[in-house]
Amino acid sequence: MGGGAGRGGLLAFPRLGWTDRWLRRVKGGRDLADSSFDVVSRVELQEVDNAVNQAKKELSQRFDFKNTGTALDWSGEEVVIVSKTDQRALAALDVFKEKLVRRSVSLKALTATDPKPAGGGTYRIECGFVQGIPEEKAKALAKTVRQSGLKVQAQIQGDQLRVTSKSKNDLQKAIALLKEHDEGLPLQFSNYR
Repeated sequence: MGGGAGRGGLLAFPRLGWTDRWLRRVKGGRDLADSSFDVVSRVELQEVDNAVNQAKKELSQRFDFKNTGTALDWSGEEVVIVSKTDQRALAALDVFKEKLVRRSVSLKALTATDPKPAGGGTYRIECGFVQGIPEEKAKALAKTVRQSGLKVQAQIQGDQLRVTSKSKNDLQKAIALLKEHDEGLPLQFSNYR
């Protein structure tokens, strides 16, 4: 019968007893994996949506924005601020930034253009959000980790960075190092195991 075929053929390899599993762990088998964490840079779009709604409400109620034609539009990916003057557009951007901070969205993720003339005598500011770690910044972060002298490895995986080590203390030191050298990104640390 070989390999557990007696149980419906689900196992195609010989069953391992507890001693075999223990020996695999002790002798460097896959069961004793390195500890790791992922470094990501993501913005919760629901929090951005909430900040946009709060900013719209405040702009509609404030006296200094009456009859200025100031509006915020949220497309799900970017925010567009339109106003009759460039000063009111910048003031609306400040209100929006204040609401983002209250919603715990880092301003490091926000990219905003200067007020540009739009049609109809209005000015327009386009705001976007950085999602993921750009490749050149991921390389810089990985280089920072490698040059730190810690016994850790850093691998770029798409728009995130995975840091692995056998020592959890080294991983905690790597997190502290990355918080200091964040390359201007709002970094989050996830999947710590």
